[in-house]
Amino acid sequence: NIFYDDFWGTLLTHSGSHKSYRPLCTLSFRLNHAVGGLEPWGYHLVNVVLHGAVTGLFTSLARLLLGGGLWSLLAGLLFASHPIHTEAVAGVVGRADEGAALFFLLSLLCYIRHCRLRGRAGSWRLVAWFLGSLGCAACSMLWKELGVTVLAVSALYDVCVFHRLKLRQIVVLLYKRKNAHLLLNVFLLAAWGFFLLACRFYWMGNKPPNFSNSDNPAADSPSLITRTLTFFYLPAVNFWLLLCPDTLSFDWSMDAVPLIRSLADWRNFHTVVFYSGLLLLAWFGLWTHRKSPVSYTNTHKHTAWGNLGNVLKSQGKMEGAEQAYRNALYYRSNMADMLYNLGLLLQESNKFSEALHYYKLAIGSRPTLASAYLNTGIILMNQGRLDEAKRTFLTCADIPDENLKDPHAHKSSVTSCLYNLGKLLHEQGHQEVMTGEAYIRLNKLTEAEFWYRESLRAKPDHIPAHLTYGKLLAMTGQKTEAERYFLKAIQLDPTKGNCYMHYGQFLLEESRLLEAAEMAKTAARLDSGEFDVVFNAAHMLRQASLNEAAEKYYGQAASLRPNYPAALMNLGAILHLNGKLQEAEANYLRALQLKPDDAITQSNLRKLWNIMEKQGLRTTSP
Repeated sequence: NIFYDDFWGTLLTHSGSHKSYRPLCTLSFRLNHAVGGLEPWGYHLVNVVLHGAVTGLFTSLARLLLGGGLWSLLAGLLFASHPIHTEAVAGVVGRADEGAALFFLLSLLCYIRHCRLRGRAGSWRLVAWFLGSLGCAACSMLWKELGVTVLAVSALYDVCVFHRLKLRQIVVLLYKRKNAHLLLNVFLLAAWGFFLLACRFYWMGNKPPNFSNSDNPAADSPSLITRTLTFFYLPAVNFWLLLCPDTLSFDWSMDAVPLIRSLADWRNFHTVVFYSGLLLLAWFGLWTHRKSPVSYTNTHKHTAWGNLGNVLKSQGKMEGAEQAYRNALYYRSNMADMLYNLGLLLQESNKFSEALHYYKLAIGSRPTLASAYLNTGIILMNQGRLDEAKRTFLTCADIPDENLKDPHAHKSSVTSCLYNLGKLLHEQGHQEVMTGEAYIRLNKLTEAEFWYRESLRAKPDHIPAHLTYGKLLAMTGQKTEAERYFLKAIQLDPTKGNCYMHYGQFLLEESRLLEAAEMAKTAARLDSGEFDVVFNAAHMLRQASLNEAAEKYYGQAASLRPNYPAALMNLGAILHLNGKLQEAEANYLRALQLKPDDAITQSNLRKLWNIMEKQGLRTTSP
């Protein structure tokens, strides 16, 4: 009985049961038998198809984590051809591993999609992807027991990869309200895992499995030293099989790995080498993380000048304060707070053009600085540059408040941006657009759709309404209609790069990569002086694997904002991919000079140095 017997046909509640509950795998065998009896080709064919599907999903995951290109392809090829994986295809019993891996990856990919849609999609889509992840995790466990561990992997992805929280940040996670959604997700994953394990334990008759000596001889050994030495040795064996699978076995039980019974056994040397390597790796990671190329003296100089500027400004000595801020920026030119303070002082002195310049530099150094967007928008609005002001306010309103030092100040600035945007739209007679924007932010999509239609009825040639309504339709799954509105916006004014960029983003989300790339090129050509347009165009081209074109636009973006670390890091990364290693190194180093604690740039630079050393190229590695 599929639902009451273990994998080997023994009743689960029987004292002699192996307790391997894999009903979905057993069901697949039943279906195979119903179609082709005991002919081996049918069983092997299904195994091959499953292996192909798992390889495709693994390559998709690698693309998400590694950014596409050659490395994700190489990861997929290694996964497909690894002897331990192909051994599972060759043996009929290995199907349990394939099915579990299939749903494991589906669950993880669903969860990644859920994370990436936060703040950008309706609640029903978020819930759907999250429930899909939980359902696939359950299916993975019903193929093989270890599949339930995907829930822990998903939680780790959310905390360490998506939120990029460091260890000390994880410790204080419980005390910050802004992380409530993260804590809720981790709690739900843990609760679902506990529920699945509880159900499985109940199904086994509330009894743990009773393994025989042949199944796990190390655990059954009466000698403590034998058990300890063997269990410490087994991870080293598995790691070696990953690197060099020269010995394979259909079932690592009985004496497939002979027990280590004394300290004199030469295999203990492998154990020592393995754990020493792990400790060295951990130490090296901590050591490189603590290194900082910024000198102690310069750090204190820019802080001292900045504090002096604040004091002088509070005393009304504006000229002295301005000079102090400029001196601080001489020692560290990418300090967002200092750039913002100088911009604010210049704005108060009615030097609006200079203030605008420093606000934009502050945004370049810290793209989440909402107050800089607010003041930029106000200056643009007062100068009559209404379209630019509108874009600035909208960009500010979309900045999430996750992992910010002062979320209350951020929300205050965002609220002011929305107020000024509403005021601007009101003065232009676009009340319907204002109402639509408000309903979108309240996640009342039906009402938002009504008001956007009203806006377009009142003014059919209003381009921002076409673009925003197109985004709303895409969010609600009306893809064909959404595309029609994006194309209509382009038709209304073919000279606006922003229209092509919105359409390109839509095409990218639909995986129409080559079309998205063409839109990106057009947008960057039309708005070649707009950093955001050029930078996003480069991203689209990279995702479409058009690396040469991406390099051109990353270079253009870096020239527009030469002190923006993300622009330099991405330029370094694309040069790295394109084999221009020394140019890549120069850009990585410049990015680290501006942002010394950037873990991604540090990691990329270490990988680059390894490649350069293998090719015999000279590096600046210490």
